[in-house]
Amino acid sequence: MNTKDKIIHTSISLFNEHGERAISTNHIASHLGMSPGNLYYHFKNKEDILRHIFALYREHLNTHFKPIDKGDDAFNHLTVYLDSLFELMWRYHFFYDNLGDILARDPQLKQAYIDFQLTLLEQVRNIILGLRDSGMIAIDEPDVLELAHTLKLTVSFWTPYIKARRLSGALAEQDIYHGILKVLALFRAYSTDKNIDKMNQLTAKYTQLANSASSK
Repeated sequence: MNTKDKIIHTSISLFNEHGERAISTNHIASHLGMSPGNLYYHFKNKEDILRHIFALYREHLNTHFKPIDKGDDAFNHLTVYLDSLFELMWRYHFFYDNLGDILARDPQLKQAYIDFQLTLLEQVRNIILGLRDSGMIAIDEPDVLELAHTLKLTVSFWTPYIKARRLSGALAEQDIYHGILKVLALFRAYSTDKNIDKMNQLTAKYTQLANSASSK
């Protein structure tokens, strides 16, 4: 891992553990055992680091949430989507926690976020249409966009919702699995009769993963 990647990796870890607002570039440099000047050689400031992290977040979504093509195994696609969503929500949960503040401090990042949200909404819409066309779910055309918005809202605000209800403000791995179950419940509500058993299999899978994570 090169120095730039180490800075990104460490920043994500520290932001998740302590909260983005509590961590400065000096904290990051100290944790890595390097001088602030060495860090600034790679990144101009913390906003620059956050922009690079957002680029990784965006790349993850673009890479793992491809449309379902005709003839694809829709159940397998949905499983991959949910597994990838868990990875995204857990790895970048600091970003969801402090989204408004992060974007307010950096107009460039805010514009990039706004632009990407339009692309992401279309991605989610296409996934819903793919599940519908494959027979996994039954949903009327006017409801597709509403479901896409609701899915995005659930993912974006699940972790801050959990933290706000907890005195410690801590987030655990099982919390993310419970968030995935909420996402799955939204899909399950539109499940066709012939595919309800598959939806139940996914519910059982993530319930077991949540229980296993809580017992660690």
